[in-house]
Formats: sequence, C-alpha cells, structure tokens
Amino acid sequence: MSEELKVADNRVVQFHYTVKTDDGELINSSDGAAPVTYLHGASMILPGGGLIKRMSGCAVGEKFSAVVSPEEAYGEYQEPGPQPISRASFPAEAELEIGMSFPVEASTGEQFPVWITDVQEESVYVDSNHPLAGKSLHFDIEIVSIREATEDEAASGHPNVPSGPQTES
Repeated sequence: MSEELKVADNRVVQFHYTVKTDDGELINSSDGAAPVTYLHGASMILPGGGLIKRMSGCAVGEKFSAVVSPEEAYGEYQEPGPQPISRASFPAEAELEIGMSFPVEASTGEQFPVWITDVQEESVYVDSNHPLAGKSLHFDIEIVSIREATEDEAASGHPNVPSGPQTES
C-alpha cells in the first residue's frame, strides 16, 4: 500500500480555486475550467509565494480557504502610482485598454511590467504596481491531483500539462 502523496517540492499539483478581494469582489475562478497545474517548489502561483506555502502538505481532495496578505501576493502598493505616457509613444493602431500589461525597459536595461490604468486622447497612464498590489486575497482551494514530477519536469522547472487529472495515492 503506497503512502498518500502530499503537496511537496518536485510534485505536479492540480487545483481549482476562487479568489476574491476583502470586499468579496470576484477576481478569478477556475470554476467550469480546467484546474491550474504547477510544479511545486519551482513555479510561483503568486509572486510573494503566500499561496504555495499554504498548499504545502495538502492531499488530494483537500479543500481549504486562505487569506494571502499583500506582502505574500503582489506586494504593497508603491508610489508614485500611475504615470502619463504620450499616446504618440504607442503604435497608432494599438487598441489600448485599462488593465493591459506590457514590458518597459528601465535605464539600467532591466525590463519590468506596467499596467494601463487610464487611456485618454493625449496620454496613457501606466502603473508599475500590479492591479492587485496592496490587496489581501481570499482563496478557496481544492487540490485535484498530485503526482511526482518527471525528470524532464524537475529539470525544466515546469510541468508537462497532462491531458486530464492524474491522481496517485
């Protein structure tokens, strides 16, 4: 009889989720869609790693709720906030929308993402803060499957997404 697998490093995990803000606003959900698949210990679900910590040690079928602080999610909101860029800096045919993200290059040559917060006739306002920066996130999680990573998956740092849920226990 084999021991039940738990979420741990070098295991491919699939889970369903719903995430909301403090005021109950639905941000996203896998309801009606395929579960999220990731390689535990290599892939980050949130930049701050808060959800990964809470999933460690869980078993298939386990359901739990977790509140992830801004520090463990997308970070605290940082000033200066939205900054204007001339609309002429973008291709004329570009369909710019609030919430869109694109990379920009700093004077150091480093690239980082910015998000569009407002589009006006002459200016486009962008913010280096993720739209969820400064917000606590409320997750409802259900672990769907856990399996050992293949050698290729462990070496590459990401799972080969299976065609359907695979559960080992």
